[in-house]
Amino acid sequence: MGVWNHRGPPPYLPPADFPADPIGMERGLTVDVRPRHRGNDPLLFLDFRAGRRWLRDHCRDATVLNLFSYTGTAGLAAIAGGAFEVWNVDFARSALDVAAANAERNGQSDRTRLICADAFAVMRQLAGLKVDTRRRRDFPRFAPRTFDVVVLDPPTWATSPFGTVDLVRDYPSVFKPALLATRPGGAMLVTNHVPSVDAADWHAVLRRSAEKAKRPLRSLTAIPPEADFPSPDGRFPLKMAWLEV
Repeated sequence: MGVWNHRGPPPYLPPADFPADPIGMERGLTVDVRPRHRGNDPLLFLDFRAGRRWLRDHCRDATVLNLFSYTGTAGLAAIAGGAFEVWNVDFARSALDVAAANAERNGQSDRTRLICADAFAVMRQLAGLKVDTRRRRDFPRFAPRTFDVVVLDPPTWATSPFGTVDLVRDYPSVFKPALLATRPGGAMLVTNHVPSVDAADWHAVLRRSAEKAKRPLRSLTAIPPEADFPSPDGRFPLKMAWLEV
């Protein structure tokens, strides 16, 4: 079944046999793939499939923190691979509603926690770092703790009262608190979506940032997208890396 998000002017008519609430399947997991919803982005990013596959193969018995979790599909893959617990953190309630439904339809609700909050506020608390409260914005409180695996899949750019995501000019600002929320000996799956960012340069930023945080990387493994997302020059727009810390 083909799924698309038509962005042309209304009205438009989908095929007569197109289901009202289409459900997709990936490696035995069923997920919401409605092309029309409140947002503009697809509910399932297919180019991140390789990342989900990696999580499924590397999260047995792990506690997992899924930052900027969107519809929670990384968490689904982690639990399908045997993760003990997943926290999905996203500021968008509509995305977490989809994540909740995805978890329920896959029998994962008991191992899934949904946190509607700014990712900076959550991960900085977990990392034991100060949260800027000068703007008097309310946020849920958490005691410091670390996770076996942290998934960091931030947007290209975003700003909030608690911090700014800028994957081109300041990846360390979002990477450092996520790293410090990862237990020593644990691992991270991190991404950078910006096509203009060179993978080798980004890897160097990750290594330098980890050194400055006094949590040097034990290893870095690049995860290329799968074969149906080729890049003729080998410079994949979506860059993924598995970090042992």
